[in-house]
Amino acid sequence: MALPVPIRTAHNPRNGPQRRYRAGHMSRRTTRAATSTTLPASTASTAGLAERRGARPAAREPARRTVGRLVGRRARLRWVHLVLGGALLMPFQLAALSAISTTGIVGEAPGALIAAQFLALACALPFVAMVGLVPLVRTLEGNAVRVLGAPRGEVLTAPATSGAARRRASVWFTLHALLGGVVGGISLAMPPAGVLFVILSLFPDRADTVGRLGTAESGPVAGVFLGVALVFLPIPVSAAFGAWLARLAPVLLGPTPADRLALAEQRAERLAERARIARDLHDSVGHALSAVGIQASAAGRLLDRDPAFAARALAAIEETARDAVAELDHVLGLLREESRPTTAPASSPANLSDLVARTRAAGADITLDLDLGLDLGICLDLGPGDSKDVTDARDARDARDGLPRVVSREAYRIVQEGLGNVLRHAGAVPIRLRVAVADGELTIVITNPIPVRGAAARRAGGGGGRGLRGIAERTSVLGGSFSAGPQDGWWHLTARIPLEGPT
Repeated sequence: MALPVPIRTAHNPRNGPQRRYRAGHMSRRTTRAATSTTLPASTASTAGLAERRGARPAAREPARRTVGRLVGRRARLRWVHLVLGGALLMPFQLAALSAISTTGIVGEAPGALIAAQFLALACALPFVAMVGLVPLVRTLEGNAVRVLGAPRGEVLTAPATSGAARRRASVWFTLHALLGGVVGGISLAMPPAGVLFVILSLFPDRADTVGRLGTAESGPVAGVFLGVALVFLPIPVSAAFGAWLARLAPVLLGPTPADRLALAEQRAERLAERARIARDLHDSVGHALSAVGIQASAAGRLLDRDPAFAARALAAIEETARDAVAELDHVLGLLREESRPTTAPASSPANLSDLVARTRAAGADITLDLDLGLDLGICLDLGPGDSKDVTDARDARDARDGLPRVVSREAYRIVQEGLGNVLRHAGAVPIRLRVAVADGELTIVITNPIPVRGAAARRAGGGGGRGLRGIAERTSVLGGSFSAGPQDGWWHLTARIPLEGPT
């Protein structure tokens, strides 16, 4: 393309004035010079580098990729991995070879040494496969192939527990040892043999001195070519075997269907535990903050007119905050998976009196109807030693109320969240709370009048609905039912939990 440039003379300090270029024509060299004079130095160098990179022939890229597959870092690590497999095979191979040599099975015929090596390998592989059935083999081999083999998929490092996983690990261990032995033997034998071929091809008169291999009958060129091929033979063999093992690793060391099912169950258990902890945090801390907020507001308004009430409110705030901190510390201990987490505050319908007292201190008038169908006086007299015998039983019952432990705990949380919702959305209003056991199920009913601002807040979705959703999840896990909604100007929350549900 013609570029309009002024007529000028390019001057070289070494060669003097050079040819003059007419306007309308510039060579590639002059174009680069003009670009370098008009652009900043960094931009010009970048442009020149990009031009040089672009000028590289595209045909070199496949060659570079091939060379990388053969001698790149990944290929070298896979060669180390294969050589380690050969080292694992060596004790079995030597033991079998010693037994064969002692019995004299192969005799002294020509080629007996090679035959003994192959026979020893055939005898050693079954013992290698037996060792591969050990559960810890998958741990060792999985870690090795992750670091050195660059597997193309998921590889487990946990010990093999099922029969299918142990059999797969055994197949992998046998293949690793066999292919590693082949690569190790080729790496040790072929390069020296190739060098010897090259020497004998170039110096045939040294054949008797160096060995009995002889020179290549077709001439020195073919001998040199064969020698060079033997020297580099371990490279493609190692690359091929390493790539094959990398593809087989996810199949033989990856998760079996039983492993996938176990992993899915563990993941589901962890998610369920996290959801339960999240619900507990929401219920306990949310209720505490709601009660503290209302109590602090009431204490602030009545501090001058009724100091006694303000003092009681501040005492209630202190007690509520202390319980919330203890609950939070317990939950954090569970999240950290501490060996001895702190003891959680009592969570049982038998302890609802403390929860009701704190809620009343916030200004709410609560009518409590507690009918567990038990002699609570006897239950409350039981100490820690009396309930110790049933702690680990699957259907263990809470010593304070006689209910299954999980039902007792979840019932307390449901009541706690229900009262917290009333304080958050309706404020200090009359509350009716009924907790009763009848016909094999625990029934919890909480009702309160809906003030105008409370109804508006509920219609606006205040609080995000996490509390009601958490109550629904608790009852659903225990096989119960839950309902909540307005009726005749009152908000009704009802939860029914079967006593014979999961424990």
